Amino acid sequence: MMDLLSPGTILWSRYRILDLVGQGGMGAIYKAEDLRLEGRLCAIKEVVPNEDASTEHQEQSQEAFRREASILARLDHANLPKVSDFFLFNGRNYLVMDYVPGQDLREIIENARHKGDFIPERQVLTWANQLLNALEYLHHQNPPVLHRDIKPSNIKLTPNGTIKLVDFGLVKLLQPDDNRTITVLQGRATVQYAPLEQIGGDTGHTDVRSDIYSVGATLYHLLALEPPPDAKSRYIATRQQNRLSLQAINPNVSPQVEQAVLHALGLHPEERPDNVDQFRQELLDNAPIVINGQVQNGWKFAMWRNRILIALITALLTLAIILTIAPGSTNQNNFEPSPANPASEANAN
Repeated sequence: MMDLLSPGTILWSRYRILDLVGQGGMGAIYKAEDLRLEGRLCAIKEVVPNEDASTEHQEQSQEAFRREASILARLDHANLPKVSDFFLFNGRNYLVMDYVPGQDLREIIENARHKGDFIPERQVLTWANQLLNALEYLHHQNPPVLHRDIKPSNIKLTPNGTIKLVDFGLVKLLQPDDNRTITVLQGRATVQYAPLEQIGGDTGHTDVRSDIYSVGATLYHLLALEPPPDAKSRYIATRQQNRLSLQAINPNVSPQVEQAVLHALGLHPEERPDNVDQFRQELLDNAPIVINGQVQNGWKFAMWRNRILIALITALLTLAIILTIAPGSTNQNNFEPSPANPASEANAN
């Protein structure tokens, strides 16, 4: 069993440990105080090395941690915690991120189960929209970044209603040359939210559709208040023609949302949406969600999603109109009547 840091421990002459937030087989996450920046709280992820590994393997892991933590530190998105520091201390690697207050979605699910009430679909879709924003940002990095551990307990709801995807424990970089991945910050996924290709181990072929599966499993859990059967069990059950159904558990789920979530839960990558944008359209187009405190539906959401493009087109059209009507923009001689020809008038008389 790993040794945990005690409250009051100071790391790197800068971070004072306050509380243990969570722990797993690969390490722990702590809430800490930044002694250089008064009043700043941070979350510190501790990664424990494999003591049974060879010296060469440990050195390679350490180099990979430094390289990959540097990549995470360059990420900057409203729905992701900012990574601000990383270091090696007493043989363990540490990753420093913003501390995110609030409840995680697993706690919210448990509260709903205790009350016996389903979480409203509109609320779930509002959270899903923010989660997909974060995922779209990660997948559009160069090279694309895969999270690989999306689940309710890794998603925080802050007091102001912002969703944060908080744990980078299984992030991977997608290699464009061979469309495969290399591990960043090793860890283990939770089986109920992991696709078949990820359960197979590090040799499994994972891509952006693997994250989409995990989002689908997370949304299923939020809407049904229970996680879906794990992918391996479902793979065996398909031979018996057993099918998932959200509406059988929660009749308040709309057909569109059920179809989109089950599409994301396709057992094989080719059975899922190709990318986040496709999944977003299947899930959210014509579906009511809350943006900036207001309910958006159908064409309103489509306009909001494409607001930057619409603003650009509007600006270009406005500029074109201004240039058209501005003084000197046309040859006014083309619009003035030709002066009368005296000779013509004389002939006419």
